[in-house]
Amino acid sequence: MSRNVLLVASAPAEAKAVRRSLEGAGDGPFKVEWVSRCDDACSRLGGPGRDKITAVVVDLTLPDRQGIEAFDTLFRAARHVPILILSRLRDEDVARLAVQRGAQDYLLEERLDGYSLPKALHSMLDRSARAEALFLESERAQITLNSIGDAVISTDLGGNVTYLNAVAESMTGWSRQEACGRRLQEVLQIVDGDSRKPALNPLAMAVLQNRTVALSANCVLIRRDGYESAIEDTAAPIHDQGGLMTGAVIVFHDVSVARALSLKMSYLAQHDFLTELPNRMLLNDRLTQAIASAQRHKTLLALLFLDVDDFKHVNDSRGHAVGDQLLQSIARRLVACVRESDTVSRQGGDEFVVLLSEVARAQDAGLAADKLLAAVSTPHSIDQKDLHVTVSVGIGVYPADGASAEALLKSADLALVRAKTRGRSNHQFFERDASVRATG
Repeated sequence: MSRNVLLVASAPAEAKAVRRSLEGAGDGPFKVEWVSRCDDACSRLGGPGRDKITAVVVDLTLPDRQGIEAFDTLFRAARHVPILILSRLRDEDVARLAVQRGAQDYLLEERLDGYSLPKALHSMLDRSARAEALFLESERAQITLNSIGDAVISTDLGGNVTYLNAVAESMTGWSRQEACGRRLQEVLQIVDGDSRKPALNPLAMAVLQNRTVALSANCVLIRRDGYESAIEDTAAPIHDQGGLMTGAVIVFHDVSVARALSLKMSYLAQHDFLTELPNRMLLNDRLTQAIASAQRHKTLLALLFLDVDDFKHVNDSRGHAVGDQLLQSIARRLVACVRESDTVSRQGGDEFVVLLSEVARAQDAGLAADKLLAAVSTPHSIDQKDLHVTVSVGIGVYPADGASAEALLKSADLALVRAKTRGRSNHQFFERDASVRATG
């Protein structure tokens, strides 16, 4: 089944090259519709058949709008359509800004070929589909939680239980007959999830303050048989017709699923779905923290940018399922080669980044790279067959090769290009003069 791509680019030659690359993709096909102006793209995205557009590929150098203004205009026109930015190296900062503001990813035109563009587009569409599925899962969980009946317990002014409903009976383990007349603390045992100390009595607070109060966060209900569940609740005073306070009522519900889902979503937002390694966002946070620490303590750190050599051949000859298993195997070996204080991240596709949070000398990063090269080159047993692959490694060292996360990652990436051009299956340190020649 073909997927429709709206290409927004001003140059006919560029549009022709992109169309040829996408329509001829082996794992496609893609059907490309080309417009040359931002306004024409917005009209297409807002007009009939707009729901058939599955992705937008855009060069932000357009005749009617430029740069981030062009992206913002397109994004407003189709917030639910994933957008891939085509950027020149000199405009990479604008592309990164577009990603921060809603684009799925960007691709440098200097590295554009018949493989990288379809690969990037497939990855973007897969990420978008997973994000949509996760959103729907969250919505379903929320609806389910809202449909569950709340537990209700009431007490008199002395704090003795006067009523439990069926849900409260189930959650506390006490029947109404057993609980009535007992002290609330005996029936409703609530502790702080972190300190394990008894939580403040919400009913006592409601009576004392004569208003509705909420239970403090992270509270856990211990059922009569010892089973624990995370809960949220509110407590309110009960008044008679004359306005006199006669007791209080607490309404609570199990939020274990919601908290678990929240933790799961937080995890997925920071980790790669295939390898479960930290993703680009989490790596950037850790790298920024590591640079701050290195700056304070006057130490060095190193960033290793890895790319699997000829990974496309594995996908083409063995299939994507085997390719995914290979990436998982590589990820496990990379993690096994570094310290717990270091970070192995998957950037996407067949690219990995290793953050060595502290190195005594720059040469130590080269030794670490050789260790990674050896580990990956050992045969990978997948589907009872051995796969032989290698990686190329580019190395950037703080502070010499970059004082910021972005600069250091760029230096390591440029060093990786040198490693690729020097026969692959080797490591290269960043060299400023070589970088100037490469980009000059």
